[in-house]
Amino acid sequence: MMYTPELVKLNAANPADVLRLLKQPIGPSRIAARAADYFDNAVKLVKKSLHGRQKRSINATDLISEDDLKVIGKLTGCSPQHRVPSCNFTTPILNKFRTASNVCNNRKNTRWGSSNTPFTHWLPAEYQDGISLPKGWDPVLKVNNHLLPLVREVSNRILRFKTNDTESDPLYTHLLTIFGQWTDHDLTLTPQSPTIRSFSNGIDCANSCERTEPCFPIKIPQQDPRFGSSSEECIPFFRSAAACGSGDTGLVFGSRAVRQQLNALTAFIDVGQVYDSDDSKARSLRNLTTDKGLLKVNTQYTDNGRELLPFNNMGVNFCATRARITGNSTAQEVPCFLAGDTRTNENLGLLSLHTLLMREHNRLARALAELNPHWDGERLYQEARKILGGYFQVVTIRDYLLHIVGPDYIAKQLSTYPGYDENVDPSISSVFGTAAFRFGHLMVQPFMFRLDENYQEHRDYPSPLLHTSMFTPWRPIFEGGFDPILRGLVGRQAKLKTSAHMMTDELREKLFKFSAKLALDLASLNMQRGRDHGLPGYNKWRKFCGLSQPKTLSELAKVMNSTELAKVFLDLYGTPDNIDVWVGGVAEPFVRGGRVGPLFACLIATQFQKIRQGDRLWWEKEGVFTEAQRKSLRETSLARIICDNSGITEVPEKPFLYRPRGSGYTQCEDIRAFDLSPWQEHGKLMF
Repeated sequence: MMYTPELVKLNAANPADVLRLLKQPIGPSRIAARAADYFDNAVKLVKKSLHGRQKRSINATDLISEDDLKVIGKLTGCSPQHRVPSCNFTTPILNKFRTASNVCNNRKNTRWGSSNTPFTHWLPAEYQDGISLPKGWDPVLKVNNHLLPLVREVSNRILRFKTNDTESDPLYTHLLTIFGQWTDHDLTLTPQSPTIRSFSNGIDCANSCERTEPCFPIKIPQQDPRFGSSSEECIPFFRSAAACGSGDTGLVFGSRAVRQQLNALTAFIDVGQVYDSDDSKARSLRNLTTDKGLLKVNTQYTDNGRELLPFNNMGVNFCATRARITGNSTAQEVPCFLAGDTRTNENLGLLSLHTLLMREHNRLARALAELNPHWDGERLYQEARKILGGYFQVVTIRDYLLHIVGPDYIAKQLSTYPGYDENVDPSISSVFGTAAFRFGHLMVQPFMFRLDENYQEHRDYPSPLLHTSMFTPWRPIFEGGFDPILRGLVGRQAKLKTSAHMMTDELREKLFKFSAKLALDLASLNMQRGRDHGLPGYNKWRKFCGLSQPKTLSELAKVMNSTELAKVFLDLYGTPDNIDVWVGGVAEPFVRGGRVGPLFACLIATQFQKIRQGDRLWWEKEGVFTEAQRKSLRETSLARIICDNSGITEVPEKPFLYRPRGSGYTQCEDIRAFDLSPWQEHGKLMF
């Protein structure tokens, strides 16, 4: 379908809708989320209709038989969500390559780690009603004898600082920050309820401050620095979609009756953000007009002759931002770019990595075709995809995580590969996806840097503020391509988190909005999401990790290395037990050699330990790659991938480590190329 600038403008979404649109489930995720919604609402209707007939208060599920509940499960579509997939392991492709959804990765538990399965809970979830309502749903209900503070008040008092006071990290580049987001988008996507209006009264969650499923709006405190003295306003918030088999639906399937949330992505480092985690969507991203194993590319524009991602022909285009940002009402708009994740266009740094890795897949597929002319397009696609997955398994453990959790936690949990263990469940934990791996929000600079060939501020295309780089695919098309953005990632520093410099207001006051006061607040969203998911408080997670559990001001001050910060926490929460785990975790001082505190170092290392050990197709596992192929993968270089897929000729050889240009920059011609020769197949052997 062709587009016109006029059509794009007419379809532009209000930025207040962006978060909802990004988190709307699609495909199998939508089917699963809707089924859980239908079941839950059906049971509530039973409770409402029978309420007047009973003299005592009882659960709705006590009023109907287990057989009746199973019928409701079938009618609403919940039952199929629990069917065990059939896996024919005699099929060579299932043994050699991943399915897009990673169903059948584990031979015994075929749904472990696959897309559209619930987040796991390492500690029991804690809800206000013991089943599904978040703590704080009833604001006057005390927790541990204290009222929970409004998350926006916590954001204002703990996270707020002036943007021009930003402190830069002396050790690491902004690529380390964006790579964290890239990795997160390989592992977690929590869809929101497909329903945007209250189930009970039809209230639109985007336009109401009433708390009614699935609306859990963020209340504004008195004397808010952005909203002023009005306490009648709120920031819209939609609850995460429930998974079938949780809440009341759990009584049908024999699971515990506690609400769980759906992870739309696979738990594996499989570069699903390039290829997608749904088999049908993955196929739609491929160029099937030729038998060459390639991904689709843009047919209207190139980046100085290099491939760009195809456009997304969505009905609503929230990338129609050019006119608003530039002030030029006649500026040509373009649709969002399309890749394997719905958040591809979220910022220019993330978009540059998506573009880079699409190009690398196509480069690999073409090179493999030269080595193996007898391979068909399916084989070329699968082998290139497998190599790309191997790249990122190596880079994530060897390079990225070392700088995040530090050498001590690497040595303790992620050093020598212990081998595959089919009894390890790699599924993503709710505390990892909802709290621990959101530490990187405090490493984001207020600018998305664009640098010229000399790694200086680009004269023609200066660095935009972060909020004006979001959902702007037109910038690389009309403003110099992706090379300046990639140079900005490797040539400029990450933001340094300190107790006095937490989160830039580009994320706290201007998220998904270009000027108006109803912009979102990422810090508030993180804490509200933790409550939505029933995450236990800070001290319970400290105990889970074998760390101290501070009770007094002096004990908390010691943990935080700041008496002033500890006082603010206790003034807000009353007790350290109630501190939202995300804000408590990000406030901790760094572990040695890392960029998180001990709590998040423990949780992040534990999650990646499970991902690695519970992956039947991990790159180090015997038989997944040959020894010669593993040797090539050990030499994987992110710098080489940048060189091979851009016009950049000089990069830091270790692009996560910040170096001023001239000391630590290497000519691309001097960086060893990836050796593909071990993939040359002599003889016509098909899988």
